[in-house]
Amino acid sequence: MSKVAKAVKAEAEVLNELRPGQSVELLKELHILTREGRLNQDSRRKLKQVYHLFQFIDKLLRELPDDGAQATLADHGAGKSYLGFIIYDLFFRERGGGHVYGIETRAELVERSRDLAKRLGFDRMSFLNLTVAESASAAALPARIDVVTALHACDTATDDAIAFGLAKKARFMVLVPCCQAEIAACLRQTKALALSRTPLAELWRHPLHTREIGSQLTNVLRCLYLEANGYQVTVTELVGWEHSMKNELIIARHTGRHKASAAARLRELLAQFGLESLMETRFRVP
Repeated sequence: MSKVAKAVKAEAEVLNELRPGQSVELLKELHILTREGRLNQDSRRKLKQVYHLFQFIDKLLRELPDDGAQATLADHGAGKSYLGFIIYDLFFRERGGGHVYGIETRAELVERSRDLAKRLGFDRMSFLNLTVAESASAAALPARIDVVTALHACDTATDDAIAFGLAKKARFMVLVPCCQAEIAACLRQTKALALSRTPLAELWRHPLHTREIGSQLTNVLRCLYLEANGYQVTVTELVGWEHSMKNELIIARHTGRHKASAAARLRELLAQFGLESLMETRFRVP
């Protein structure tokens, strides 16, 4: 096979993996595609993950008035804004309204994203150099946000994204938690007392189990907290475990029905695991 034929075949294979209407130029700028338009294995895995998440978000956006034409979306812990740019490119670009906000603490990444949005003419994208917690009261954001996303926002940044969503009366939250360390640290501090009090503490006696139980418990508490605050919650896998170990996808849909039973279970779990202090910080419920 000639070099030209090989190049044509390689290009066809890449285009076959992209979603219809996807900007090849954007993917090159994000370094998902090489300058030659190729995909390496790491980029293919990253693209698969973002596309799969986009499928969920796309369906939610289309449930909003006018098929989501005026939707607002805030992406927390945006990093290089792969997710925000791809959502804008595939959903918002051809619509006359709507806005995507990328929230990130690293100033150099915010500036890079601003420059890229300007070069590509993505006028309805804003990038803010803020923590997730700061963004809830920032004047640069509207009073209401329709969709809140957080892809691998580390540790308590996911909790801050939930607090932001509640403050902004978000219709939907789409969360892929990462590095849930706070509760594991709390479990380590109270381990000796817990072991003397209940055999359940055997579940986190060993350090590896402490980390895993802490991660699992964190997400269970988050789901109960969302239900107690008027959201219907679905938990599923983002992609296959071979692609990412940070794979739990939490989708919350606002219903306005606050579940008293979820609030009660939340309080019971916090008490059972010796985490009562979190009732006054992360998980404050009526």
